Amino acid sequence: MRVCRGRAWAHADHGRGGRVGVGHGVARIQSTRAREWVSALGQVRYGQVVRVLVCPRCRYPVWLENLTCDNCGTELLFDAGTLRMTPMGRSTDAGEGARTQSHRVPLVTGGPVLVPCANRSLGCNWGVAPDSGVALCYSCRLTRKHPEQGDTAALEKLGIAGRSKRRLLVGLADLGLPVVPYWVREGGLAFDLLSSQSPGAGPVVIGHASGVITIDLAESLDDYREAQRVRLDEPYRTMLGHFRHEAGHYYQWQLVEEKGGAPLEECREIFGDERASYQDALSRHYAEGAPEGWQDSYISEYATMHPWEDFAETFAHYQHILDTLTTVCNGGLRLTPDSDSPFLTREVHPRSSYAELPFNEALADWRPISHLLNRANHAMGKGDLYPFRIPEPVVHKLEFIHRVVGSARTQHPFVGVQDPVAGDPCCGRPSGATPQGAHGGCRRVSPSVHE
Repeated sequence: MRVCRGRAWAHADHGRGGRVGVGHGVARIQSTRAREWVSALGQVRYGQVVRVLVCPRCRYPVWLENLTCDNCGTELLFDAGTLRMTPMGRSTDAGEGARTQSHRVPLVTGGPVLVPCANRSLGCNWGVAPDSGVALCYSCRLTRKHPEQGDTAALEKLGIAGRSKRRLLVGLADLGLPVVPYWVREGGLAFDLLSSQSPGAGPVVIGHASGVITIDLAESLDDYREAQRVRLDEPYRTMLGHFRHEAGHYYQWQLVEEKGGAPLEECREIFGDERASYQDALSRHYAEGAPEGWQDSYISEYATMHPWEDFAETFAHYQHILDTLTTVCNGGLRLTPDSDSPFLTREVHPRSSYAELPFNEALADWRPISHLLNRANHAMGKGDLYPFRIPEPVVHKLEFIHRVVGSARTQHPFVGVQDPVAGDPCCGRPSGATPQGAHGGCRRVSPSVHE
């Protein structure tokens, strides 16, 4: 096993001498933590804490993607303004099993009244304010282009991709990063979700250009995506990974390149000069592959292609690491040393937020936790959950991104979520129309798959 260096733990091999010792004190779920979940839900502090989502009726934990509560059957709506679940009408009451006929049920905590997004049939569980004048939720309005209504196969894939897009957006909000829609500002964030398998469609190149993230919906098919992963010799390939990678391009442009000055100069020192020819780098990468010894300086082979890709790949891993750490923290996971195993040298208490801490604190927790999660995956007959090594140069890259994110943090990340404006494509504009100047011209295309 490739083991990352870290001050918190020593080397242990998968099944060859080292043992995690689950049941012997190394990993344990604090039962008191479960009782703390509800009390931790009272405040929304973007960039400070990640909430455990619970059913607003029975308080049972729910998934971000849940349309209904698995415990009591309540139909759920996700409120993008508070990042909490709210109950929808016609849901089962946890105590009496009764049905309510109202489609406008307020939050148990006194929050706003919401109605379902018009794309609920595609699996979207986000809510919309009934007096907003729009039928689509904030996430769905960010989709600038999508398959035609008659393309049922592609629309099914759109629903699958939508889950990853919504998870991306919630993760960005938890980091406190500003999400400025394309209808609010030229070069604002937008998504073109198209399928290369639609009738008459040409290749769809996954990439970012001038705020527009393009995703090939064919990647939602497991067999297609796995074939691409094997063809490109990648250890990890997911739809969520595509979204997080392309978001890295967007935020490098917005928070580093557009800002200029010292942050841009430091970025060039760490990642390389982004002004180098992208097309030349692309051709060289697919002709020659990654340079020998790339593992000592980069998080992935693809990161070696061009400074833009190095930043985007590292940004995606920044999100992977923090989202997983906060998830296991809110689940009550704690790792404690075991005298019979050299796996740990200290107790590991993952945090719900590392916003106010140096990123090496997050990595000190991540190394033993990712090792444990990898072993858990192996116990289920699967490969590593996190099949990556983090060398020291990548640590410096992650620390830089952590500082960039910290400098941009806002308490109101979803710009326009509560008050749709006249430029919103859902406010009086025909479906699918694009505001003048929203794209801003092709700045660059950074494909994840070379076509």
